[in-house]
Amino acid sequence: MVGNWGAPRLVANPAVKQELDDTRRQSCTLLFVAVAIAVLAPLQLAIAGPAPESAPTEHEFYFTRGNYGGDAADWGPRWAIDFPKADKQFLVALTRLSVVDAFPAEHALEIQLDTLRDYPFLYMLEVGSLDMSTHMAEQLRSYLLAGGFLVVDDFWGSWEWDNFDAQMRLLFPDREMVDVPLDHPVFNAFYEISDVIQVPNVYQGSTGQATHEYDGYVARVRGIFDDDGRLMVLINWNTDLGDAWEWADHPQYPLKFSTYAYEMGINFVIYGMSF
Repeated sequence: MVGNWGAPRLVANPAVKQELDDTRRQSCTLLFVAVAIAVLAPLQLAIAGPAPESAPTEHEFYFTRGNYGGDAADWGPRWAIDFPKADKQFLVALTRLSVVDAFPAEHALEIQLDTLRDYPFLYMLEVGSLDMSTHMAEQLRSYLLAGGFLVVDDFWGSWEWDNFDAQMRLLFPDREMVDVPLDHPVFNAFYEISDVIQVPNVYQGSTGQATHEYDGYVARVRGIFDDDGRLMVLINWNTDLGDAWEWADHPQYPLKFSTYAYEMGINFVIYGMSF
């Protein structure tokens, strides 16, 4: 059964929390240098396959990427964009900057499998081309209603939104996707996020071009809530957090985008495990 797995303790004292946030931001900036120098080479060597897992073999958190199938483009299937480098580098940040005991390697899983319910956090991207079967939709709906938390990323513009909206209505025809207000706990579960930033892909970000793609001019964080007010689906639209995770080591990719993307991602994990 999906549920909260070993949720970390959060700091309640505002003054202490602010001090911790300042320290975490400094650590987050320094982390990107550490990733480039000490982590990137072994990660690149591991692209061909996951490294053997050392004891303990069980962890409280798995960064599970949803494999929804689909046709492959020149760069591979859309569900696997930025995979596995983005996932691995995000996990480096998560384990260095938080108290989460995370499985250190990539973890992709087909969303129609019953075992999906063993992993309460699910990440899916490029959903502008999502085309679920009836069985997939039923499995994903059951997963979310049982306590699962889905984070959606990297899709842009009105056409891709329309497709994603149609897919979500297969799951929840009676639930609307609404903007998540900045005072929602997902924006302060670990880091204080005061504004939604549009995160560009690596090419546009590193060359100083406009940050948007297609007609996706404004980044939005939207969501689907259950009957008790729990955020089941968090939707990052007109933004690409995964590219910022993957290319934090790129010397021309702006640090402000990577810092924001890592902070948001860590908040997603803490929220998903705690609420």
